[in-house]
This record gives sequence, structure tokens and C-alpha cells, in this order.
Amino acid sequence: MPTVAELAAKQLTPGSRAAAASGATVITARNLDLTFQTNDGPIHALKNVDLDIGKGEFVSFIGPSGCGKTTFLRCIAGLETPTAGDISVNGMTPDEARRARAYGYVFQAAGLYPWRTIGGNIRLPLEIMGFDKAEQAKRIERVLDLVDLNGFDRKFPWQLSGGMQQRASIARALAFDADILLMDEPFGALDEIVRDHLNEQLLKLWARTEKTIGFVTHSIPEAVYLSTKIVVMSPRPGRISDVIDSPLPRERPLEIRDSPEFIEIAHRVRDGLRAGHSDDV
Repeated sequence: MPTVAELAAKQLTPGSRAAAASGATVITARNLDLTFQTNDGPIHALKNVDLDIGKGEFVSFIGPSGCGKTTFLRCIAGLETPTAGDISVNGMTPDEARRARAYGYVFQAAGLYPWRTIGGNIRLPLEIMGFDKAEQAKRIERVLDLVDLNGFDRKFPWQLSGGMQQRASIARALAFDADILLMDEPFGALDEIVRDHLNEQLLKLWARTEKTIGFVTHSIPEAVYLSTKIVVMSPRPGRISDVIDSPLPRERPLEIRDSPEFIEIAHRVRDGLRAGHSDDV
């Protein structure tokens, strides 16, 4: 296996190098707070969250259940409204970004309509957005190629494995070609071998599309393997306890998980999670 240094020396595409060099910030959160009102009293879900996400970054959010990972992702998507603070997505408010189709969103469950084919599921948002049939067909073919599901457009969801259904869900989120992809534990319910395969495919997709990705996970190896930046969160209320900029190269075979650099990052993430748990005990 090539060393981390050798992998880092390999050149990526000119576009991705330019994106990395530009330093453009596409998502900004400042002093973000969110309190839910419930029958049992208020729940302070997020507290003083500050974060910048640059163009083309792959940012993973990791932390224990109840730390606000998904809540923060939903705030970025305009699906939750913060109690205080500000979020900017491509220079817009989250609501404006949602209306402008500035992002695609992949949920924990694939959420495919069983009465529609895979192609029909991908076509649905394109129909809603008013694309003509020729453009719909072109986009469906392109995104199925991106997720390695060529030839499955006429299959129904029940004819696909769980991993293939999640790939179809990702294809649907990619169909309208937004610059940002938000992913809420998309591989959490899959077995480890399938998860490894999808992690490899997701990195290849990211390299091809150069999108900015926000990714929620409970898995330390997954977060370290996928990310250029890892955001470690602590619970009650949810806050950022550490932000780790990964030194790993963007081209990452699975074997990189055995490298000293990978193990060092994983230890730092684990230490951050332990510190967060100790604060909550």
C-alpha cells in the first residue's frame, strides 16, 4: 500500500485543487442556539455553535446520541429554525437556500416510493422542478452512473438490497445538481462490509463531483476515512468540542485505516467523545 505521504503527493483534478485553494466558505454558523419547547419543558439542543465549511470540503459530524448532529444539519437545510444566531448557506439564509435548491438531502432511511421504479424515484424532484422529459432522462442516466447503478432504472426498490437503495437515494439527491450534499447517517443501518464499499463509492463520487458534503455519523472510522474536517460534538446542550482538519490525502484506499496518521486522528476523535461523555455523566 502507498504511504500517506505518497498518496498526498498525487495530483487531484485541477478543479478540486482550485476549489481547495480558493478558501471560499459556503456554510457559516455563528453563535447558533436552538431550544425546543416540549411538554416536559425546554430542551437546549444546540449552544453557541460556530463553524465554517469551505467549498469542496467533506465535513463529518460525530458525537453521542442527543448531541445535536442531526439538528445542526437540519438547521443548515432550513428544516429547523434556530432560537438565536445565524446560518448562511451560499450567502443565503437556510430558507432561501432551500427554495433555491442549493443542496441535496439524504436521510437515514432511503425513503424511496415503492410504487415507483428507481428511475421514477429519481425523476420525481425533477418533475416537480419542471424539467422536460429529455433533461430528466439525461440527469437520471448521469446520477445512476455516479452511484454505479447503471441499468437499474426500471427496477423497483424492493428488488434492490439496502445498500443499493441508499445509493438510489443519493442519486435522487444529486439529480438537480446542487453544490451541497447533506447526509444524515445514510449508512448507519448497513452491515460493515456494505458500509465499507459505500464509503469507497462516496469518496469516488465526491472526487468526481467536487461537491461540499456535510455528513452525520456515529462511526469514528467512517468519519476519519471520509472527511477533510471532523466536527466532534458534545451533548446537553449540543456544542462543538473539537474541529479536526484531516491531514490525510483525498485519495484514500480502505487500507489507509491501518496507517499511523489515520489511527492518530481516530484517537483524537475518541478522546473528544470521551470528554463529552464525562461532562454528561
